[in-house]
Amino acid sequence: MIVDSRGSKTSVRIIILGAGQVGTSVAESLVSEANDITVVDVDAARLAQLQERFDLRTVVGNASAPSTLRQAGAEDADMLIAVTQSDQTNLCACKTAHALFNLPTRIARVRSGDFNEYAELFSKENFAVDYAICPEQIVTDNLVKLIEFPEALQVQEFAHGLVSLVAVRAFEGGPLVGHPLKDLKKHLPKVDARIAAIFRRDNPVTPEGDTIIEGGDEVFCLAATRDIRRVMHEMRRMDKPVKRIMIAGGGNIGFRLTRAIERDYQVKVIDHNKRHAEWLAEKVSKALVLQGDVTDEKLLEDENIDQMDLFIALTNDDENNIMAALLAKRLGAKRVVALINRRAYADLVQGSQIDIAISPAQTSIGALLAHVRRGDVAAVHSLRRGAAEALEIVVHGDEKSSQVVGRRIEQLPVIRGATIGAIVRRRSARESAVFTDDLGEENEHKVIMAHHDTVIRSGDHVIVFVVSKRLVPKVEKLFAVGFSFL
Repeated sequence: MIVDSRGSKTSVRIIILGAGQVGTSVAESLVSEANDITVVDVDAARLAQLQERFDLRTVVGNASAPSTLRQAGAEDADMLIAVTQSDQTNLCACKTAHALFNLPTRIARVRSGDFNEYAELFSKENFAVDYAICPEQIVTDNLVKLIEFPEALQVQEFAHGLVSLVAVRAFEGGPLVGHPLKDLKKHLPKVDARIAAIFRRDNPVTPEGDTIIEGGDEVFCLAATRDIRRVMHEMRRMDKPVKRIMIAGGGNIGFRLTRAIERDYQVKVIDHNKRHAEWLAEKVSKALVLQGDVTDEKLLEDENIDQMDLFIALTNDDENNIMAALLAKRLGAKRVVALINRRAYADLVQGSQIDIAISPAQTSIGALLAHVRRGDVAAVHSLRRGAAEALEIVVHGDEKSSQVVGRRIEQLPVIRGATIGAIVRRRSARESAVFTDDLGEENEHKVIMAHHDTVIRSGDHVIVFVVSKRLVPKVEKLFAVGFSFL
């Protein structure tokens, strides 16, 4: 955050290296929030398209070259986000930005596991990377959660896993469908939960006590992680646990996912490249690796696609993923997920015969936004393929310098479309002494579902849901600390 002499915030000057899927998604998210954005790439045509769509600067050139960084404004920039396809370029750019321009904050996309295994390489003495992110690993972690919660459309965690936000599609006949939200407490008297948002036919519906849930609604449930399954059960029938999984594509994400789940599930992986399939077979321990075309109907039938609980299409080609997922569904796979880079495609197929369409850029962008958001933001999760957002904001200040500290939620300014869902608070010494539940970190923290009379304290982690990312600046302003406190 940049603060001028009067204590007001000015725009953040950000250089984004790489105009691929991740770089473009980051630029799109940040340029709408009054940030000063410059995008660097070697592809002049791609930059020209980007400049036509958004109000930003572009520079054509080698992202790690000192002359290119100087032309992009590195001498006056506040943040560098290096997300080119090359780990070496990203790391070199961070080192150059630190050594020559003393650029304050440097974020690098690092895909290789070799680099990520040695955290000391990111120190200021070496590559000078403040934050390293791996979008492929973030997508993999997201897929693992969807396997664990097969009924969910999206699963996100806050406060080191203490709180979960889960999106589900309400079904006709569900216990709470056709009833007002206030009945949730009657159905689950020992569970405190919040419905953070409802989307009906893609339009947001403000969740209030008298709001009736309808079949087909996309409902975002927020609760302590240990209670989230019981809350989900109120919205839809619980699917049988996943046992058999087929993965189409053994690339970076497919390989990571296979390694993550093969000990707990029966996994088959299909890859079209014979040499790569042989390499995969050597690297995995229990999964069965097959070489072939993921859109080959006979191959899928021979490998018992109709017995698969989950089919996940993870090739590098959007059209192949869509066709493979549609084919698998037609041939009997119970649930299908497709990785789709082009946002227009993802919006088109989500909720059709394809149960879940995952956009890698939108799934991983939260890790970047947490470092860019104004104020102390511990986590950001992009929801509904970038349309909505959930933030975990750390509250600072006192009753004089903060608009929220010491105030009940009902006393806060109303931001329509923004909902405070939960608060994670460190227990007092007295509470910790009498708390005996054996739940690890929950010995030190407690989850409080937000109600109208809940009072916010300094140090709280407040989880806020916004139905549109355009509301984020208003939320940031609400939680900002006055200049006197700074």
